[in-house]
Amino acid sequence: MKHLLLDCEAPLMSFGGDLVDAYGVVRDFPAKSMVAGLFANALGWERHDVDAHAALQARLTIGSARVREGRREREFQTAQLGANDRGWTTRGRVEGRAGGADTYKSPHIRYRDMDADARVLVACRLSPADDAPTLDMLAAALTRPERPLFLGRKPFVPSHPLLLGVVEANTIPEALALGFTKIKLPRPASIRAQWPFGEPTGSVVTHGTQTEELTDERHWPVGVHAGLRRVTVGRLDWPGVTP
Repeated sequence: MKHLLLDCEAPLMSFGGDLVDAYGVVRDFPAKSMVAGLFANALGWERHDVDAHAALQARLTIGSARVREGRREREFQTAQLGANDRGWTTRGRVEGRAGGADTYKSPHIRYRDMDADARVLVACRLSPADDAPTLDMLAAALTRPERPLFLGRKPFVPSHPLLLGVVEANTIPEALALGFTKIKLPRPASIRAQWPFGEPTGSVVTHGTQTEELTDERHWPVGVHAGLRRVTVGRLDWPGVTP
């Protein structure tokens, strides 16, 4: 089966997780909705193309590996909001503010996490494979994207083109292993990875696996995350490296 490989490297990146009070935490691996949205952005789709987004997300099977861990950073943000402030929303209309006078006396405070100097490899495939957009169409869109691409937040632009290649592999772990061989970095014995629950690992050796349940599929018409996706998290041996 064809698998597309994304080489996500940037000075800063964020794979958004659940917002807890004022804390914008991030995940170690990209959400399925983020990968679908990244492709949609490269294709030039609009946010109101919800059926196309949903169909692409449903066809995607993804896995990822942290080729370089980087370090977790936290940003402290404040914003003093006024009663007459206006701003554009992602829905394309002006949004105002409401509330009593006392609601504007204190600044809005938020903490947002991000990864610095990390590098994450993503492998994905489509089912059905022959429906549009195909993997070849997605690869072409990544080569010449309709819009600038970013990794989690708009200021977080990739250090280089995201497309690493399209490979033939039987499973996501085997596709990731093929991706390892294309990356010029010091090769550890094994790296942390995430792949679909129940996906065979094939010839790839794994260690310390466990199952996690994620809510990382976006319900595009209403703009919230829903559903349940089970994944396996563990370590994959780097091909040709002896522990």
